[in-house]
Amino acid sequence: MKFHAVDQMMRRAVSRGVFPGAVLLISANRSILFHQCYGEADMFSRRPVTLDTVFDLASLTKPLATALAVMKLVACNQLSLDRPLGSVLPAFNRTDRSGITVRHLLDHTSGLPDYRPYYKKLSKLPSRRSRAVLTDLLGREPLAYPVGGKTLYSDLGFMALARMVEKISGDRLDRFVAREIYRPLGLTDLFFVDLDAPRPRKAFAATEKCPWRGKLLCGEVHDDNAWSVGGIDGHAGLFGTAAGLHQLLSELLAAYHGESDNRVLPGELVRVFLSAAPGRERTPGFDTPSAVDSSSGRYFSRNSVGHLGFTGPSFWMDLDQNVMIILLTNRVHPSRENTGIKDFRPKLHDRVMESMGCVRHSR
Repeated sequence: MKFHAVDQMMRRAVSRGVFPGAVLLISANRSILFHQCYGEADMFSRRPVTLDTVFDLASLTKPLATALAVMKLVACNQLSLDRPLGSVLPAFNRTDRSGITVRHLLDHTSGLPDYRPYYKKLSKLPSRRSRAVLTDLLGREPLAYPVGGKTLYSDLGFMALARMVEKISGDRLDRFVAREIYRPLGLTDLFFVDLDAPRPRKAFAATEKCPWRGKLLCGEVHDDNAWSVGGIDGHAGLFGTAAGLHQLLSELLAAYHGESDNRVLPGELVRVFLSAAPGRERTPGFDTPSAVDSSSGRYFSRNSVGHLGFTGPSFWMDLDQNVMIILLTNRVHPSRENTGIKDFRPKLHDRVMESMGCVRHSR
């Protein structure tokens, strides 16, 4: 079997506690070559992971929901990458944040801090009220660095982007993305979980046994700030399967190469969003391989995009070699203190690429 060594590596990772469960999907030229499940979705009930298991995608929400929502608004001439944040959200106007543009937010050069525990203030409010309060808190947040002066990965930037999308579209982020992107592409296995609505009847992978919420989290967003506003925000809240993720990424890959027949994701804009500007560490919404110790490993070309999520999911897509590796895990189950995936992930990617003979881009 071509991927026998990869399969064994995944099985050892489960047995050694790198993560309780996982789904690994490998594709080339948008065709699935390997798609296997491992371990347990819930280690307390011993429920196994299946290919249909739904994972909390955490920060994969940023590129695969929020950035794509921005792309759609740009395509419809309702937004531009150079639009100032303050021109849409009054709370950011006439302050040191008024020079922040959409592009700054997408590539994490806005100067906004990386994280703030807003949930501590918001947890006692109903979600409708908490969303408005969070917008006010974001508008008053001091900058950590001058706008455009430094790259600092920021949840807050994507929270602000979500509010821009909602203000311009007149709809909540999850509804806008579902209506304008996911449903037109036939995607059914990527979605937000609205905590104020009936829970989808899906097999979810459990995440953390949360000391703050006092329960095992399963089918509700792990991120506390997203949880405090009802489960939906620009930095976290998306759930999905590996197959659903592959379907969306395949559409992006096809559009990038001018091989798509859908009008949902215009190729010229996809190429903008998947290409890093000179001197930038990221594309608008996506990560690129770092020069040293990249989570993508040694063999993805510089012309690759990807992203990681705190709960354990990741994807990397090589735009030159048309190779995609999707790894969905519940590494925070039952505790976020399990960090073994950090060393495991690049080694897995290297083993996959070696198995496929994709080693010419070794950095």
